[in-house]
Amino acid sequence: MRGIVAFYLTYLLCLILGIICVALVVHWNYSYRGGFAWDGSAKHFNWHPVFMVTGMVVLYGNAAILYRIPLTWGHNKLPWKLLHAGLLLLSFILSVIGLCAVFNYHNANNISNLYSLHSWVGICTTALFTAQWVMGFSTFLLPCTPMSARAFIKPTHVWMGGIILVLSIVSCISGINEKLFFALKENTNGTLPYSALPPEAITANALGVIIVAFGLVVLKILSNQIWQRPETGYEEGVYQVKDKGFYDVFDYSLIVCNLRTKT
Repeated sequence: MRGIVAFYLTYLLCLILGIICVALVVHWNYSYRGGFAWDGSAKHFNWHPVFMVTGMVVLYGNAAILYRIPLTWGHNKLPWKLLHAGLLLLSFILSVIGLCAVFNYHNANNISNLYSLHSWVGICTTALFTAQWVMGFSTFLLPCTPMSARAFIKPTHVWMGGIILVLSIVSCISGINEKLFFALKENTNGTLPYSALPPEAITANALGVIIVAFGLVVLKILSNQIWQRPETGYEEGVYQVKDKGFYDVFDYSLIVCNLRTKT
């Protein structure tokens, strides 16, 4: 019981930090950077941090810990797999829109693409995320994948998930810092320099700290062995459906292909 209570308190903290991340990145770009547009102006660029933080950090982190929620244990795993894949797909879509925003802005203003360390880490992270999603879908959702292959790939899939989250956080932190150095220069548009720590700098720095805190909480949830989903009786690809006081056991591949039913 204590373990479950501790989990839900930690999970609540994760949700709160995620909401704060999204609220802060929107507030920063709306209140200090002029808002949003899709016209090649500086407002066009402002979509980039919003979509990347929301997609690659907050949504991704919540998708990663979905299986740790005790509410999902002891039930048909297929809906949770679909939700996990769906959240990650939404995260990927938002990250692609975020990349389009920055590339469009750069091209419209004759700014070089992919020259900074931030951009290199970010594009590599997105590439790894794409490969991870494709591998996860083909391994854990396609019914034709052998159970032995799922068991072999699962540890790598989980490990890569944590690595991608860390890289996403590194990309966001470096991007925030890079943007502040570019935007907060003395005697530029009447702004105070970054070194003077104006309100915008405090807001963006706070965003970076909250992003790190969110990532640490997610990694804590992922690394705690007590909070891992118990697999005994609910093996990968096998689901139990309660019906009139007894359990019919279905193989997931047969649910999809409708070839046979075990009773």
